[in-house]
Amino acid sequence: MTSELGEVVAAPADRLSEPLTRLLGPRTATALAKLGLHTAHDLLRHYPRRYSEPGTLTDLSSLVVGEHVTVMAEVRQATVRSMRSRGGAMLQAVVTDGRHSLHLTFFAKGAGALRSHEHKLRAGRVGLFTGVVGEYRGDRQLTHPDYRIIGVDVEDEDEALAEASRPIPIYPAGAAIPSWRIATSVRTVLDPLTPADVPDPVPDELRTRRGLVTLLGALTDVHAPHDDAQWRQGLKRLKYEEAFVLQAELARRRARAAAQHATARPPRAGGLLDDFDARLPFTLTAGQRAVGAEIGAELAQPRPMQRLLQGEVGSGKTVVALRAMLQVVDAGGQAALLAPTEVLAAQHARTLRALLGPLAEAGFLGGADQGTRVALLTGSQATAARRENLADAAGGRAGIVVGTHALLSETVQFADLGLVVVDEQHRFGVEQRDLLRAKGSTTPHLLVMTATPIPRTVAMTVFGDLETSSLTEVPAGRSGVTTHVVPADNAAWTRRTWQRVKEEVDAGRRAYVVCPRIEAGEAPDGTTGRARADDDGADLVLDVEQDAGPGGGPQPPLRAVVEVADMLRGLPVLAGVGVGVLHGRMPPEDKERAMADFASGRVPVLVSTTVIEVGVDVPEATVMVVLDADRFGLSQLHQLRGRVGRGTEPGLCLLVSGASPGTPAGTRLQTLAETTDGFALAAVDLELRREGDVLGAAQSGAASSLRLLRVARDADVIERARADARELVDQDPTLDAWPALGAAIDRQLAGEREEFLERT
Repeated sequence: MTSELGEVVAAPADRLSEPLTRLLGPRTATALAKLGLHTAHDLLRHYPRRYSEPGTLTDLSSLVVGEHVTVMAEVRQATVRSMRSRGGAMLQAVVTDGRHSLHLTFFAKGAGALRSHEHKLRAGRVGLFTGVVGEYRGDRQLTHPDYRIIGVDVEDEDEALAEASRPIPIYPAGAAIPSWRIATSVRTVLDPLTPADVPDPVPDELRTRRGLVTLLGALTDVHAPHDDAQWRQGLKRLKYEEAFVLQAELARRRARAAAQHATARPPRAGGLLDDFDARLPFTLTAGQRAVGAEIGAELAQPRPMQRLLQGEVGSGKTVVALRAMLQVVDAGGQAALLAPTEVLAAQHARTLRALLGPLAEAGFLGGADQGTRVALLTGSQATAARRENLADAAGGRAGIVVGTHALLSETVQFADLGLVVVDEQHRFGVEQRDLLRAKGSTTPHLLVMTATPIPRTVAMTVFGDLETSSLTEVPAGRSGVTTHVVPADNAAWTRRTWQRVKEEVDAGRRAYVVCPRIEAGEAPDGTTGRARADDDGADLVLDVEQDAGPGGGPQPPLRAVVEVADMLRGLPVLAGVGVGVLHGRMPPEDKERAMADFASGRVPVLVSTTVIEVGVDVPEATVMVVLDADRFGLSQLHQLRGRVGRGTEPGLCLLVSGASPGTPAGTRLQTLAETTDGFALAAVDLELRREGDVLGAAQSGAASSLRLLRVARDADVIERARADARELVDQDPTLDAWPALGAAIDRQLAGEREEFLERT
């Protein structure tokens, strides 16, 4: 940049962007890089996991073999001895929490090399010890641990006294660098900084009103606290900032969308919507009527609707969405329904045609005088059918076009796209959604549907730029579902499971059997923390915490569709019963045939992956057997359960699992068995699962962008931040007046971390 005299002046250095190699040297920077820390900002935002008080020792009974730990304990004894059998020397120390012990073991070529350890590890001293927990002859131990003796490993006496009286930050660490070396690195970077070096994304007026410290003050509070009150003060500020930055971006996107122009689609008296309502064989619930009125009013406005429709399993979201689509068709527009899988897209097309009857057969013999068409577009359609449906979409004859990602193709054109309905939004990225919305001459209205009830705090955090509508009532006539957990190792219960399936089949009903993978021999990706999916987008193995198998050993192999189908065909109790299979790798025509055979009863037992999780509607299906149920998330199990009991007959859901009672997986399953309230289950799911799972970041392999904020517990913080962010955006929709906030948004939501937010 230039001065007033025209001189070139160096721009002020961005201290937070400086690489750690420059600030700390290559050796320390290389170790920190293994934790994903590369710049000053990365390191300062690497917050302590917890704080240890010098007088408070770690409960050593909680240590798990194989875990990398940092513990605070008191030295009981340390002894050096020679090893006659293998040569060299060994130091064995014992540390304690007052009740339990942990062994420390050091090896060296000679006893002299161990004397420094022996000198420091004196009985009565307290230290931090870090390493991987091992086991030797029944005793837990750390071999060659890093350690720091409190009040000893410091430069001077004053520093020793200060260290002995302050909370000690314990950082997420690794084998390459222990917690206290991270703490030293943090102080090296933090101590020279001035307020000018640390731009504050929270405006001064807002920070003062909320009683919050500055950003530099908060970083000092959490990394170098004098007492508990100080780190709690810093944590309060940083939690608020995290919520505020996210909510500011959501509010900005909301303002940006509201400024766009859309074609108003007001209702038309005597149109398709009125005809449809007149022929409905059931009465809409109060919730359906109320949500329908909200959506109808927004569609009539010249600005694009942006609404999330969430609902309990079987609450009738499809009917609400169809009524919205018909209002748009009545106003001369078209609606597109984007579904994540071909099975679900075909199911939607069948359901819409069945609900509309003659109203969906415009121009055909027997069609209503006033009607439209429902076109289906998928990637594997036969050429003739695809050509006809493309023509119906482009010419406007199809008022409703249902499809998968095939709708995004350049060959798909609309006469006047007025409404985009996205089913199971989390399965689509922002580029896919925007490609479809760009097919309208003006910005189409957007209705996002999810069958997974979302706790209010998650809705505010992830879908914060959408208005939210919820359907909590279930239409009359549904008989409900009873759920039981079946221990996988109980042979009698397992036999009874298949007997119940046979009884339902003999009564003319259907049964689903869900497996977590397609073929035997496939290695589930559970060790990576990432979900696997079949080719049709349906989850095979969910990203949930896994318990060890019986006796603490590895989990037994997951059940697979192909092998289970063969096993069921060979069971005497199911002799003569047709058993079909369904999964995402099957050709589309085979999927259609499998679903048709199941729905008609020709093949009354369907072994499937979770491709049937959402939207598949077979009223005669009354039994859902989920094998390896502990390998699925709570909300997904609830969705699977929602596939049965959709008719007049009661449903039965049997969760076959080897999880022990009281384990996280066992708790999930027992919770599901005890309640059918999807919103209550979603709240429990949020508590039980990792934050990133719930927010969707794990779907792309990215860490959650939330470091401190916990949406299950910080609803009040999110509420305040949301109100403040909206107020700020009302003043300046671009946020240009607050460059530090804009920079924080760019940094916090950069790259893959923005993707989960963009899915709205």
